[in-house]
Amino acid sequence: MHSNKKNNNKNDTNKKTTILKTALLLLACLSMGFIGGNLGDSNDSRLSESKEVKQQIIASESQLISEIAKNVGPSVVSVNVTGASSRSFFGEVTQQQSAGTGVIVSESGIIITNRHVVPSGTTSVSVTLSDGTTLKDVSVIGRTSDSDSLDVAFLKINDLQGKVLVPATIGDSSEVQVGDKVVAIGNALGQFQNTVTSGIISGFGRNVEAGDSAGTTSETLQNLFQTDTAINQGNSGGPLVNTSGEVIGINTAVAGNAENIGFAIPVNDLQGLINSVLKEGKLLRPYLGVRYVSLTDDIAYRYNLTVKRGAYLAPSSQGQSVIMDNSPAQKAGLKEKDIITKIDNVAIDDSNSLTSILGRHSVGDKVKVTIIRNGEEQSLTSTLEAAPSQ
Repeated sequence: MHSNKKNNNKNDTNKKTTILKTALLLLACLSMGFIGGNLGDSNDSRLSESKEVKQQIIASESQLISEIAKNVGPSVVSVNVTGASSRSFFGEVTQQQSAGTGVIVSESGIIITNRHVVPSGTTSVSVTLSDGTTLKDVSVIGRTSDSDSLDVAFLKINDLQGKVLVPATIGDSSEVQVGDKVVAIGNALGQFQNTVTSGIISGFGRNVEAGDSAGTTSETLQNLFQTDTAINQGNSGGPLVNTSGEVIGINTAVAGNAENIGFAIPVNDLQGLINSVLKEGKLLRPYLGVRYVSLTDDIAYRYNLTVKRGAYLAPSSQGQSVIMDNSPAQKAGLKEKDIITKIDNVAIDDSNSLTSILGRHSVGDKVKVTIIRNGEEQSLTSTLEAAPSQ
């Protein structure tokens, strides 16, 4: 009897335990269901917030680009060029027509553009303002020589026809960083005035070999910004602008075998030329008077040099003097095999060539030239003069 009673009690206890476990498991499942539901709601909420943030960013960037175009557009002109006449085999006379872009840098009508936009042989130039007005009395007042690594020319509108020009705001290209947002404005393909594209700075200190589409001319360009902003034929000479609406570069070249690889001259490299044109009315290129090789690791190894960056005044294999006669370099005491490492404490490196650093100066500037001679560092002083070809 007692034994049966005990067994019944055990069975009752086991049933209660089973019911309790089942209830707890059900409660746990329900709880997990509620938690899972809450997690799902939370994820949906975060995804929705993320989409809203992205949309806000896109809208904000779009508005910013629109504001930049609105503010900078009036300072950008289309440059229309007529070249020399040519006679075909059948006696037909044709004139070469081309187009580019320019940037207004003074209210008096000074415009900066690329040298290749208005090459030697140009017979007439006109400019079209952002409001569609075409001004035909335009002169080329100066261009760098074809061998110069700065592809620059300056125009002057002689008759403004009562138009009030809006000069562009010039920025400081030394503050530019890789990844910075930029906007390019130009006469795309020579047909679509004030086309606006945007992108980022992809690199700086780039050296490229550039040529025309026919392959008849080529030039070596140094110390350029690289950008993924779409730069097309006709954009040459137009501004590359930062998010403050300041011109930090002049668009000058595009990689022909790749998409979204364009190049621009940092505006600081042009500051000396801009100053000379605004003050003197003509282009005066600051000149030191040396032939040099830009050092890299490979070139330094080839010449057995311990210095890896700088401007090496390498002996010429063709017997040419590396120091120009009666030049500022000769007057300062520079010699063959010297390595120029700094100008006014600005180091010559992958980002700053000797040519680009000198481009930031003006004719008449007195500069400190730091050199390595026979393994020892020395400092010389030189007064920059106007390049004789200008």
